[in-house]
Amino acid sequence: QVQLVESGGGSVQAGDSLRLSCAASGRALTDYSDYLIGWFRQAPGKEREFVAATIWRHGATYYGDSVTGRFSISKHNGRNTVSLQMNRLKPEDAAVYYCAAKLLLGYVDAPIASAPENYNFWGQGTQVTVSS
Repeated sequence: QVQLVESGGGSVQAGDSLRLSCAASGRALTDYSDYLIGWFRQAPGKEREFVAATIWRHGATYYGDSVTGRFSISKHNGRNTVSLQMNRLKPEDAAVYYCAAKLLLGYVDAPIASAPENYNFWGQGTQVTVSS
């Protein structure tokens, strides 16, 4: 099992920045050769949308089209934490942001990393509100 805890959500103005964190724990993290940590978001009445993902040991990163160039995902090895730096926020970025993990057994590419059904574990989510 893997436990994921998000933090850092809040209310900001359009154009501001916000940094989300995802703390991962659990024995499965050491049992598998690598794993994928992703961020997704879901606004009311909309489907869950891929935001960004990173392969923990390999270092590859993937981004959704709507956040490329504004958001950045990074990892902090010593703390088993993945951060999502969100810059130039827009009202349409408002959503509940979820951290998710996929224990890797094989090949990963952008389509695999961006599909929520491929992830095994999910956090509870953190709310981000952006006012215009």
